[in-house]
Amino acid sequence: MLGLEYFSFSELFSPLFLACMLLVTAAYFVVIGPLSERFAGSEPVPVNKKISFVCGMLVLYLAQGGPISLLGHLMFTFHMTTMALSYLVAPPLLMMGIPAWLWRAILKVNPFKKLGFLSRPIVAALVFNGLFSFYHFPAVHDYVMLHFAVHRLYYLVLFIAAILMWWTLINPLPEKDKASGLAKIGYIFLNMVLLTPACGLIIFSAKPMYATFSDPNVWAEAMGYCVSGDPSKLLQAFGGPTFFNIMSTKVDQQVGGIVMKFIQEFIFASMLGRVFFRWYRAENKEEDIPPAEFNEGSLNRA
Repeated sequence: MLGLEYFSFSELFSPLFLACMLLVTAAYFVVIGPLSERFAGSEPVPVNKKISFVCGMLVLYLAQGGPISLLGHLMFTFHMTTMALSYLVAPPLLMMGIPAWLWRAILKVNPFKKLGFLSRPIVAALVFNGLFSFYHFPAVHDYVMLHFAVHRLYYLVLFIAAILMWWTLINPLPEKDKASGLAKIGYIFLNMVLLTPACGLIIFSAKPMYATFSDPNVWAEAMGYCVSGDPSKLLQAFGGPTFFNIMSTKVDQQVGGIVMKFIQEFIFASMLGRVFFRWYRAENKEEDIPPAEFNEGSLNRA
């Protein structure tokens, strides 16, 4: 299906990357379990947090090492799906899965304290969406896809930027979660707006923009980083990416932009509901607390 039958098990499932992800997951359970007593203020981690972390790791693996990752080199639609899963779905799941006491321990040894300004809401939103949009300029995208070291580094920086962007909304440290519900709602809309131009450029382009999905030679070179063997043999066997694509290159590009925007809208709409519900509940809770003066007067009369 979709041409995956032409690739080997290792090309489809990236065993080395899978092993690394399993190792990190195992380390997480060891830290929150047997080693938790070594951390100040440690508490038992609820099941929902454990599920959140495991789901985050699974999503990240599928996007960066599983079949979806390989499909992302064959069709632009799947490329945008991997981007959405990697930076809009996985980070909040992982962040919510890490307990507050472990976050405090992590931040104590943070080597980037001098760059703390990057976590400020407006800065974080501009940095993440700026890096994401810049990456999707055709010349930048094709260069990154054709240079393995740059590709890995850019994706790592983008992942860190995504965590900083999500920090304002997910902030797992109650003592540092100072943004009001209204401010968070505004922040969500800001992120939705900032990503729109890049998606619009992709969706409404009059022609295919990316050589890695339209030029057979460039595609084969990029594919050389995720499949074994001589990339030139890919051209001989398949002729180019259109062999695997069930749509024209232009339509595939347009669908990819729509998929990215749809996933973003869905994720942020869900987060908007979460923030609004918590804000509403907090406001009602404050209204239900009787004034101190009333309590004191009642006690005196009693």
